[in-house]
Amino acid sequence: MFYAMIGEDAPDTLAARMAARPAHLARLEALRDAGRLLIAGPMPAIDAPDPGPAGFAGSLVVAEFPSLADAEQWLSEDPYVKQGVFARTTVHPFRKVLP
Repeated sequence: MFYAMIGEDAPDTLAARMAARPAHLARLEALRDAGRLLIAGPMPAIDAPDPGPAGFAGSLVVAEFPSLADAEQWLSEDPYVKQGVFARTTVHPFRKVLP
């Protein structure tokens, strides 16, 4: 089943996000290469593709896992979680309908 994983950035963590980004992307690329990644990306803090110093409000990942517990475990090991970028995370089952 797919799971939507949402991480909400803590204030003033743009530098920590940028430092952890290569390791974060490597984990996403592994999901992609395994055919389990539906979509992933950051949510800019302002209405702009490149938010600059405004940074990001958080990130969204939708990926396939055997269970909710597996998705929660995967997210708990993400570099953004470990480096304190995310103030809060949530994981929800997700049903893809369209396209």
